[in-house]
Amino acid sequence: MNLIFLGPPGAGKGTQAKRLQDRFGIVQISTGDMLRAEVTAGSKVGLQAKAVMEAGQLVSDEILIRMLGNRIERSDCLTGFILDGFPRTEPQAEALDALLAGRGLKLDAVIELKVDAPALVERIAGRFTCAKCGAGYHDSFNQPKVADTCDVCGGHAFIRRADDKRETVAARLAAYERQTAPILPHYAAAGLLHSVDGMAGMDEVTAEIMAVLDNVPVGVEA
Repeated sequence: MNLIFLGPPGAGKGTQAKRLQDRFGIVQISTGDMLRAEVTAGSKVGLQAKAVMEAGQLVSDEILIRMLGNRIERSDCLTGFILDGFPRTEPQAEALDALLAGRGLKLDAVIELKVDAPALVERIAGRFTCAKCGAGYHDSFNQPKVADTCDVCGGHAFIRRADDKRETVAARLAAYERQTAPILPHYAAAGLLHSVDGMAGMDEVTAEIMAVLDNVPVGVEA
């Protein structure tokens, strides 16, 4: 089963991909993690990417596609994969189509986690974690039971991610709408796109995704 999860930052793609990974034994592939692994391994394409990043430039689509091609050839992808964070643009989607076709593979489904942008900003911008144990909290939805004291470890220091600031989240959502949302028609035209409510509870979202996958014919192109 080969899947793509689409949705803006904070929509829950990583959480849901991990749940499917655990349930079906298919690999979650995050382009960020893949990029870091190639750089750390010192592979040829990893060294190319490192040079580009050290020059302060963005890694090209060509390098990302080569990395992805290497990744899906590994044995842990034999039962399938979930792409989390790729493709982000229409040229990347077209390059991915060509990559998979060249290997006799196909996508089985593209799952879009639809969100309400203002509500998502509120959900992300309120997050904070215990600096000691990493337990997660939220200003509106999940405050510690005792003010300024972690429920798990009793720590008193809390941190917020820099990219969880309200203005940063809004900018990332705008970037998604500008760059990634236009690829939705590409997959809709191919009959692959399925939308679920990303604002629902985690278990509800998982149930919606499972309902989609129960009706998706899975296979490999000859």
